[in-house]
Amino acid sequence: MVLNPVISKLSGKLVVLASASPRRLEILRNAGLRFEVVPSWFKETLDKRLFKSPQEYAVETAKQKALEVARRMPFKHLKTPDIVIGADTIVTVDGLILEKPVDKDDAYRMLSRLSGKEHSVFTGVAIVLCHEKENEEIDYQLIDFYEETKVKFADLSEDMLWEYINSGEPMDKAGGYGIQALGGMLVEFVHGDFLNVVGFPLNHFCKQLDLIYNRCPFSSDEESASVELHHNSSHTTLIESQHSSKLPPQSTHSPIIFTKDNLSSSPRSNSPPGSQTHQKSPSVSPAHKVKRKGSESEVGESSRTLVNSLSKHTDKREIQGSNHTLPTMTSRGQLIEFNVTEHEDSEPKKEDLQQIIQLMDGFKASKALFTASKMGVFDLLQRKPGLDAAQVAQEIKAAVKGTEGLLGACVSLGLLQSKEKSSQRPVYKNTDLATRYLWSDSPFSLHGYIQHCNETLWPLFSHLESAVREGTNQHERAFGKKANDLFQDTYYNNQSVKLRFMNAMHSIAKVTGKAVATAFDLSSYKTACDLGGCTGAIAYELTKAHPEMSVTVFDLPEVVEMSEHFHPSHTDNRVSFVAGDFFKDELPKADLYILARILHDWPDEKVHILLKKIGDACTPGCGVLLSEILLNEDRSGPSRGLLQALSMSDGKQRSAAEYSTLLKSHGFITAEIRHTDNLLDAMLCVKE
Repeated sequence: MVLNPVISKLSGKLVVLASASPRRLEILRNAGLRFEVVPSWFKETLDKRLFKSPQEYAVETAKQKALEVARRMPFKHLKTPDIVIGADTIVTVDGLILEKPVDKDDAYRMLSRLSGKEHSVFTGVAIVLCHEKENEEIDYQLIDFYEETKVKFADLSEDMLWEYINSGEPMDKAGGYGIQALGGMLVEFVHGDFLNVVGFPLNHFCKQLDLIYNRCPFSSDEESASVELHHNSSHTTLIESQHSSKLPPQSTHSPIIFTKDNLSSSPRSNSPPGSQTHQKSPSVSPAHKVKRKGSESEVGESSRTLVNSLSKHTDKREIQGSNHTLPTMTSRGQLIEFNVTEHEDSEPKKEDLQQIIQLMDGFKASKALFTASKMGVFDLLQRKPGLDAAQVAQEIKAAVKGTEGLLGACVSLGLLQSKEKSSQRPVYKNTDLATRYLWSDSPFSLHGYIQHCNETLWPLFSHLESAVREGTNQHERAFGKKANDLFQDTYYNNQSVKLRFMNAMHSIAKVTGKAVATAFDLSSYKTACDLGGCTGAIAYELTKAHPEMSVTVFDLPEVVEMSEHFHPSHTDNRVSFVAGDFFKDELPKADLYILARILHDWPDEKVHILLKKIGDACTPGCGVLLSEILLNEDRSGPSRGLLQALSMSDGKQRSAAEYSTLLKSHGFITAEIRHTDNLLDAMLCVKE
């Protein structure tokens, strides 16, 4: 409808969805919108009692989600989005807000309350427009609105309630039901936007884009601070802008915080009948103007100038002009123009050069880390801190000149600290970073994985050009023999190589295990099976996080026989090891199957064989906990996953949506997705 004329305006822009909801993702993708998914870290803990209406709560939550991502991306992801979309869907009945149920009993209470009644579904939506200015400041402008849809439930019997709850579908959905799936059987009628109930009001969103990019010329009415678009029972608020004047570099200032008192809201004189304006919610966190200097990001509260405005005055000429501005209104009706054109500089930008140089030198830094780790530098300095270069050289049996160079490089990389002694050579010790991750006896040591990178991945990537030209794994060129089976031919046919590989997998699992084990509420699962669980590191983290769960680690016989070397002190009888081949042998029975770093290794045909076996072993309500690097939907990142794909193994890296589609073909629906900000992300899928 109205999205098609707007889609060309978004071409080449970085559009970000601040939500991991598979339903919102699917709605927007089906509309033809190209975007990246960056789930918000905003904790949904707003006090509902502070809001006059449920829709204000949903809108404010959507704002905070979108603003958190818009503020974080320039510094965490090192790129500034053009548009960030946040949304929050709630169900209200009898004056109560129903969000996602925490467990089956909570789902029962929600659905019982909805039975036989009409209720409202509100989705608050926030659109943040980010403008990176010439002076490296970022202006944020905010548009928010909400949509209401009325839904009437049939009278539900106890049997129907529990059958639906036990399907697992209610657990990640506002109000405890999914209208687009099994939950549709509970509904008698819907009045309003159906997709709003699914999770995103596409029609209203499209009209807002149309308003922003095509149809909203700047108004000369300086007394008006806000205007609303009446659309069914939804309202769009245009928020005022407050823009502080430029302060001298040495000045310090406190942020301006929007409160209910310093915002005005008045309807236009030409508003249509039935249109209305509404105040901002009582709990407001401001948008920020952030300035970045050099390679350091200034994001402290004292360095932020706050901007919270609506791009309501933009037309086609302003967007496409060569030197254009984006006007907004202050609470006093004054026009402020934000220059959103980034001028070309005659000299290369410092940060651009730094980024390219870091990429060019990246292989040197990696090899310095690998070499220091292999030669035992970090273990030595953990045992004997304060050695000079000559002493280190003697201990690791290396030349003094070479050792001085290596130690100096490690200091520059933040891995070692050096201290000058009077009239003596500098002495060295580990930094906290090295002690935590590079000392081989640290609980979170990555020493094993670093060895794997050095001995296996480095030789493979030395032949990357051939891998790209041929589209094949370069194992034969790197190691002089062909690998028909990734594990049997590459890792398990030699005892030392097998131990090195198991150490690598153990390293990753120790670092990521807790994040994966605690990503979701797994209290409903009592038995789990970790397929290809190697040393059992994730299994032990699962039993720590979920005391009533027992876990079976299922892996090849040659792996199981070595697993006790990695957990000699463990006496937890809730973790057991069973030898077998998950492609050929019967899988142990379990309520939950864990696939951590498994599916990306195998070609599609083997992935389907494995998922079919899991699907056949599962009853409705059983789950699959998947842990992989989840690619962005537009495959723009994360770079770690895309770089790993260059190894040209038979498998491939996938996005959350691709994994969801894969599992759905074997009877599993995606319940939750969690980007853990650790080395691995997580998905929980439930058998239909």
